[in-house]
Amino acid sequence: MHLRDLSQFLRELSENNNRPWFIMNKPRYDILREEFHQVVQQLIQALSRFDKAVAGVDAKKAMFRINRDVRFSHDKSPYKTRFSAAITASNQRRPSAAGGPAYYFHIEGNGKLLFGAGEYMPPPPRLKAIRQHLVNDAPGFAKVLKNKALVARYGDLQPEDKLQRPPKGFAPDHPHIEYIKLKSFFVWTEVDLNLNAPEQLVPLLASGLQDAFALVSWLRTVNDHFEE
Repeated sequence: MHLRDLSQFLRELSENNNRPWFIMNKPRYDILREEFHQVVQQLIQALSRFDKAVAGVDAKKAMFRINRDVRFSHDKSPYKTRFSAAITASNQRRPSAAGGPAYYFHIEGNGKLLFGAGEYMPPPPRLKAIRQHLVNDAPGFAKVLKNKALVARYGDLQPEDKLQRPPKGFAPDHPHIEYIKLKSFFVWTEVDLNLNAPEQLVPLLASGLQDAFALVSWLRTVNDHFEE
């Protein structure tokens, strides 16, 4: 993929986030979109070497649209200023309404690459199921937290929007109560892309996302149908 061209396009888009500019530059976008599609295809193939559940995923369904949903947003800018994709075992564009773990990455105009995996802000029933599974499988979750590859690459789970108090129905003295308070079970990191070495992109993503496989695997064992 022409990463330098993509970075330039996204920077210009952030400065001209309007429909007329986008229409005039649509040919550039179409070329970059097709190149990004090829990257996602290659990444799916690379991920399937250690995670058979994503083999055969449709790359186009994994790619996010560039159009923003502005219906409930104060920011009415019509376009996202990043190229992004989420790869799930269920072969959906993004994790379903019921939830489920995903491998995610995006590229920004400033040359930054963000990637990670897990479940970001799952819907309430799914979140409750994850929390209950954490209680039922505390040793398994502790093993994830101690996974050397995950810790070395990502550190700890992201604490974004973490509750101040334990959620209803969960003991405040549970050894993992600080994790039970989480609203997301997700790890991510951000790096600077080498815009002059596009051949490094897929290997970097594959290696980085493999380091999160322990978390993805544990989340797949969550049973959504537990006793209330």
